[in-house]
Amino acid sequence: MYKITVIPGDGIGPEVMEATLNILEDSKLKLQYQEARAGYACFKDEGTTLPDETVEMAKNSDATLFGAVTSVPEKKATGSILALRKKLGLYANLRPVKSYPGIESLYSDLDLLIIRENSEGLYSQIEEYTEEGATALRVITRKASERISRVAFEEALKRGRTKVTAVHKANVLRKTDGVFRESFWKIADEYKDSEGIDADELYVDAAAMFLVTDPHRFQVMVTTNLFGDILSDEGAGLVGGLGMAPSANIGDDNGLFEPVHGSAPDIAGKGIANPAAMILSACLMFNFLGEHQEAYKLEQALIKVLEDGKYLTPDLGGASTTLEMARAVGKIFKEI
Repeated sequence: MYKITVIPGDGIGPEVMEATLNILEDSKLKLQYQEARAGYACFKDEGTTLPDETVEMAKNSDATLFGAVTSVPEKKATGSILALRKKLGLYANLRPVKSYPGIESLYSDLDLLIIRENSEGLYSQIEEYTEEGATALRVITRKASERISRVAFEEALKRGRTKVTAVHKANVLRKTDGVFRESFWKIADEYKDSEGIDADELYVDAAAMFLVTDPHRFQVMVTTNLFGDILSDEGAGLVGGLGMAPSANIGDDNGLFEPVHGSAPDIAGKGIANPAAMILSACLMFNFLGEHQEAYKLEQALIKVLEDGKYLTPDLGGASTTLEMARAVGKIFKEI
């Protein structure tokens, strides 16, 4: 039995979470859920975006499913997902960029992986006001840079890929991205000699251009926190948008899985949110747990619904509700 912490969050988070959990009821695995709170609604009720109880529940689970949260406008409030990643030690953010049939997109045959360092960089949130404005401290360490580079090469091995690309701006950020670049090539040399995996590098501005003009040049991309956040959203735009973009936050002892999209308050409560990214995040969770067959079945069920085109939410060109699309996926998932 697997113990899963479920954090629905705000906006459409609870809607796509409910839809996904309904599908997982037909999993052959034994999944025990415990629900926890985080986000803006939690802040309004409890004065914190991330209760200690939520952190402890996630720490003591086999995995965590996270919906979406609304940013808290109060300046002193801490963002829940950044804090949770930090407290759980989730230093690697895996964001697949993959084309799916039936989805209107710029490319129909993409399958690349963007790996984002999750623990430092500008997202360390070390900021302060100055007399003239504000400053932020960008933290890049050799330990974290080598660690995330190793994750990238290990993921390339798992996926049968032959090249890893480092993305940085070391020509300008000579010290911080210089450390990242040096760390990457140190790890790259190990895998070149032992596993035969090639490596290359690009400045982030060039990588952003090539991701649009020649995305097939990439297999696995590894980069720092802010760059990875931006590039992975750009990648999602190539394959149908954020509604088709899942992510995995991985550490040594834990994993948290969430759609890349936000809480979308403009459509919350209307029952039309696309559940695909949440469903695909559950696929990533199954793979993390070593349940690869279950991950394959769930992804195939979604693919069949996308191919059929009968039960799609409005953003995908259909007229179905969130739950109607999920029920269609669940029916096939049960039969596979």
